Amino acid sequence: MTLILTGTSQALGDNTQSAINKVPIRQPVFCSDQGLETDEQYEERFHGGPERALHFYPSEHYAYWETYWQAMQLESPGFSFKPGVFGENLSDNQFDEDNCHIGDIFKLGEAVVQISQPRSPCYKLNIQFNYPQMSVLMQANGKTGWLLRVLQEGMVKPADQLELLETSDERLSVRKCADILYNNAFNQTDLEHLAAHNALSKNWRRHASHWLEDGKPNDWTRRLLNK
Repeated sequence: MTLILTGTSQALGDNTQSAINKVPIRQPVFCSDQGLETDEQYEERFHGGPERALHFYPSEHYAYWETYWQAMQLESPGFSFKPGVFGENLSDNQFDEDNCHIGDIFKLGEAVVQISQPRSPCYKLNIQFNYPQMSVLMQANGKTGWLLRVLQEGMVKPADQLELLETSDERLSVRKCADILYNNAFNQTDLEHLAAHNALSKNWRRHASHWLEDGKPNDWTRRLLNK
């Protein structure tokens, strides 16, 4: 079952604003190339836009995080691990980072969407969950979900289900794509694959190209830890 969610900006912690908290839609919403009409992005430089119009998060991950919190005996974030707390617009139990690929195309109501890149976790997750390592952990374990571009605009309704229309011929899974850039050692062949992948967002292709040119990965400290 697909859940479709939107949210607006609100206070997150003492000095931060974010629209990370989403709730299920209750009526039809127009999905444009910028995303769902009633959804808001507080920092548009880092979120939203044509290449990051929607965020999908696999629903199987909620149980993982619940178990992790219990196993580590961490302080409760004050809410349950459920759709909407990771900033996701879509959640479903059919799809995950291993069985979905960069460039895969889906239908959602009248809209047609395509996977453009893995999600890049940021420090606001640390604030959201009151856990300073949350963004780093998510990037390392690959449970990031992914972002989508909108190929065809249209109305979506609460009961609409995400349907796979076309799988990319390149078969670059979301997990492998993220691992190449974030978790693996330098691999020229893999980085060249990312840099030349037509369906991968321009920003991710640029990061891959920079690593190939400079011989060293980007420093993700500011995004992950706000330092």
